[in-house]
Amino acid sequence: MSQLVAVVADSAVMPFELSLATRVLGSVRDARGRPGYTVRHCSERAGPLATAAGFSITLEHDLSLLRRADLVVVAPSPQHTSLTRMAADTMPPIVRALKECHASRIASVCLGSFLLAAAGRLDGRTATTHWAAADLLARSFPAITVDPDALFVTSAEITTSAGAAAGIDMLLHVVREDHGSAIATDTARTCVVPAWRDGGQRQFIKQPVPQHPEDHLGDTMDWALERLDEPLTVDQLAAHARMSRRTFTRKFRAATGTTATTWIIRQRLELARNLLETTDRTIDDIAHTSGMGSASSLRNHLRRNLGVSPASYRTTFHTPDPPEPSTMS
Repeated sequence: MSQLVAVVADSAVMPFELSLATRVLGSVRDARGRPGYTVRHCSERAGPLATAAGFSITLEHDLSLLRRADLVVVAPSPQHTSLTRMAADTMPPIVRALKECHASRIASVCLGSFLLAAAGRLDGRTATTHWAAADLLARSFPAITVDPDALFVTSAEITTSAGAAAGIDMLLHVVREDHGSAIATDTARTCVVPAWRDGGQRQFIKQPVPQHPEDHLGDTMDWALERLDEPLTVDQLAAHARMSRRTFTRKFRAATGTTATTWIIRQRLELARNLLETTDRTIDDIAHTSGMGSASSLRNHLRRNLGVSPASYRTTFHTPDPPEPSTMS
């Protein structure tokens, strides 16, 4: 059944971020080709709404839409950074509506986290926002543990994301949790974005332009992806990239925000998830093909990262191959 997604917008909403849920969640189709989500947009009042880009848009719903939504996505506006904790009787309608919202999941993009914070929804939780506003969020709302490096953070039913494109990462995470890795990957392919980005916001903070554009990290990563079932060491990757281990390690982290070892484990886990979803191969075979080595190792990695066993994951997300069309002679 299609889930109702309510995207809530304030005045001066950032239009790119406002569009993300429609672009990502609106592209999702389940194994039978049915839409996974129905995306609608709302604000304090239905009708014209000014955007931060200098033009207006028309929204068809008011905040009552939140009462019916399965998932609420909070779009950002620049003025959200001026919000602080406030008494319930002084809350603007949009903040009060978020405070009283009973949707099973709530997510924010970029500065939308300030709206959730003002509503008290992030107290006692870990959250993130655009790296440039992370310190301000922490100062304005000391009851929140702010992770300035994460692309997105999930705390129980609430997920917050960093700026702009990190909202895409967050929404693909929602798809992955609801429909599995294969459909999330198909959705990412439809949107022409990576299914998963390694590292955090630190890699996007202003840094000097790399001085060695001839370095072939991308070639080495592609080479490694073709050999996930083989033992892969940092020394092997460095040798393929024609660098010393120290130089390779430094450049890999600068480019991806994570270590080569962590990246390899994540790629192996993603391959294992895909095989669990789309094939009937044994757990041992999948562990070997993905480079996890053994069913026990695969089981440990899945439990550590997803909290489920391979068998449970397959039960939830396995999509059987469609039957072959019959032929008439």
